[in-house]
Amino acid sequence: MELNNDEIRRYSRHLILPEVGLAGQKKIKSTSVLSIGAGGLSSPIAMYLAAAGIGKIGVLDFDTVDYSNLQRQILHTDADVGRPKAESAKETIHGINPNVEVVIHNTRITSENALEIIAPYDIVVDGTDNFPTRYLTNDACVLLKKPNVYGSIFRFEGQASVFAPHLGGPCYRCLYPEPPPPGMVPSCAEGGVLGVLPGIIGCIQTTEILKLALGKGTSLIGRLLLFNSLEMKFRELKL
Repeated sequence: MELNNDEIRRYSRHLILPEVGLAGQKKIKSTSVLSIGAGGLSSPIAMYLAAAGIGKIGVLDFDTVDYSNLQRQILHTDADVGRPKAESAKETIHGINPNVEVVIHNTRITSENALEIIAPYDIVVDGTDNFPTRYLTNDACVLLKKPNVYGSIFRFEGQASVFAPHLGGPCYRCLYPEPPPPGMVPSCAEGGVLGVLPGIIGCIQTTEILKLALGKGTSLIGRLLLFNSLEMKFRELKL
């Protein structure tokens, strides 16, 4: 997985980092990531992964862009309203970095297709906003031994972790064995969310993905990071 001259110029600030260098940038380029969703969390994730030079990004989303998305879903613009989110995402990603391969999965993830869709990717990032998809993603990642980079947001608070039992940590079900009853936890549409919050949590998830790709640093495996934007405080729970 060689870098061409354009890529060497593009990633020059990575290449001068001793922890990355040419070998590390090649690792980033050879990594594939599947984003479950193309909304608030997935927006900064996809954009920063593209900028960082991840070789292949899969975007799974069956929804279309709505005006109410634009307050936080920075993958999409006013002109994209009504378009499939996955298509809009691909256009934005290629606008940032044409070297990235983007694979669109314009579908809903189900128990029938989850294993088949996730299998070709190295890392899965959870940008979902509903519990059934979150549990399904978790279970498929556990079965396929794929790291599941988790993030969730609500109102002014967010959390992030990396679930990877095959790397010695717990999975999402270890933390929350059963989904809450339907209607118990309001969605963003019902409860609201500060527009910048998915940017903060999504950037944390992206950092974890790049560290996994590089094999560097201490990941969030075995730790749950909690963020409160009103208090501007981070807390950490050991899992």
